[in-house]
Amino acid sequence: MSRHSSDFAGTPVEIDHENALLRAALAEAQQRIRDLEGKAEIDSVTPLPSAERFRSELERVVGLSERHGTPAAVVGIALPDLDSIREQHGHFAADAALVHVARLLCGLIRTTDILARTGDAEFGLILDHLDLDSALDAAERLGRCIVAHPLDLGHVHVPLHPAVATTGILAGDKIDDVLARARRNLERAAAAD
Repeated sequence: MSRHSSDFAGTPVEIDHENALLRAALAEAQQRIRDLEGKAEIDSVTPLPSAERFRSELERVVGLSERHGTPAAVVGIALPDLDSIREQHGHFAADAALVHVARLLCGLIRTTDILARTGDAEFGLILDHLDLDSALDAAERLGRCIVAHPLDLGHVHVPLHPAVATTGILAGDKIDDVLARARRNLERAAAAD
């Protein structure tokens, strides 16, 4: 046995302790990565802004709406079947579905609109300077487009069935009011499908 081999030897208790320390360090590093991704301006899967950026943009629009009385709305778009896509076709297919929907939506909205990925299977769209009736029409058009363009995985076309809900930004609203109403409206839309 060489002189260096004794440097790597340890009792089972020492090795178990070292493994526990390594597992703890790895868990801490993974949590830091998740925290940094949450603070990032860009979503980690799609080329869209992150949920945090969406919130700061919504705060700006709610403030402008309050000060100037300009109409605005939020459209929530959920992909309730994303988990089944992930189970049937894998994580790559689920990520491809998110990117596919992001591209479709980007091609349909105004350059002044703010589209972001706001959750695992959710998108948020801020329609600034657009009244509620126009926002409802826009949301319906977005939903129809997603349904009309299934995800092409090469060997199979996977249909997408989004839940879409529109929430107007009202005078006196605070950002948490808008987000709570938008969440309720999207949950109702998803339950109705």
